[in-house]
Amino acid sequence: MVDIRELARLSGVSAATVSRALNDRAEVSSQTRARILELAAQLGYSPSQPARTLVRKRSDTIGLIWDTGYDSDGRRHPFLQDLLVALKRPLSDAGYHLMLLATAESDGSVDTYLRATRQHSLDGIVLMGVDERHPAVTAIIDAGVPSVAVDLPLRGHRSTYVSSDNRTGAASAVTHLHGLGRRRIALVTGPPSLMPASERLAGYRYQIARLGLPYRQEYVIFGDFFLHSGYEATQRLLDLPEPPDAIFAAGDEMAIGAMHAISDAGLSVPGDIAVVGFDDIESAALVRPALTTVAQNSHALCASAVEVLMSIIDGDGRGGTEPAPRILPTELVIRDSCGAGGAEPAGRSRRAGAGRAGAGRAGGR
Repeated sequence: MVDIRELARLSGVSAATVSRALNDRAEVSSQTRARILELAAQLGYSPSQPARTLVRKRSDTIGLIWDTGYDSDGRRHPFLQDLLVALKRPLSDAGYHLMLLATAESDGSVDTYLRATRQHSLDGIVLMGVDERHPAVTAIIDAGVPSVAVDLPLRGHRSTYVSSDNRTGAASAVTHLHGLGRRRIALVTGPPSLMPASERLAGYRYQIARLGLPYRQEYVIFGDFFLHSGYEATQRLLDLPEPPDAIFAAGDEMAIGAMHAISDAGLSVPGDIAVVGFDDIESAALVRPALTTVAQNSHALCASAVEVLMSIIDGDGRGGTEPAPRILPTELVIRDSCGAGGAEPAGRSRRAGAGRAGAGRAGGR
């Protein structure tokens, strides 16, 4: 295969001139550029990624830090899977490739991601489903690598995040259940260390208070966003002296687990207990009864993440101010599990914007 040195020899110019011609630099005359490009086409020359990177100082590649840790279950979660698929389109449209970085635990040093970023001349980083406090992550932020996180409170001179409006989404679920006559509304949420879980808890608490309902600590149970924890949490709720008449699960997998537990206890959804989830994963519309849920738009989240990252890469935020986070609206999708969707034709659902179903943004940010 012809390399850049051989192409330079055959063209009668230096390798540096060939690089400039291939990258459309102004220092090369139009006649020389045309001669080099014609010869490159004849010989089937394809410039290597390292050669382009050395000349342009950019690789047209974005690194993805996803689900740090071998013991993490995030890679299995359907919404994170949706995000990964949704990320590819806007990056491709922007002319970028995507590189998945190995987990930090595969290398004992705290700068493993930073070294990989520099080694591959990555133009920026996207983070999903990781601990933003991990030393290998903070090394990236402290070094000023352009970075954007999805659903992680990442802040820095050249770092920020995009997220759904978790608080208002949670408030809309509580408001909807209250409007259906439910007064003993329980919450099953994720680990409080994760921003989506803590914000959905905040939205729940805000709206419970706003509606004049008592906050009952025994009605709040922490799971892990997976089906089994929703099942186990609901078993605990059903064992209470006064079980809830509605469950808002801050994740659809936990909501489906809750529905299984209710059915196994000989109770019905929504007759005995109404259930509302969060995410609108594919299986939410397939379970029976179909799950009412607060929908996040994975494609809009990723498109916003790429847009924000491109603005940081292109120079925005260099003036000393941190890039602002971007918060996207959610939408309440009404199906059968709450008791309000039964009149709809099979396979259909009704949608209500979270801002309309709730009372505006819950508690601010």
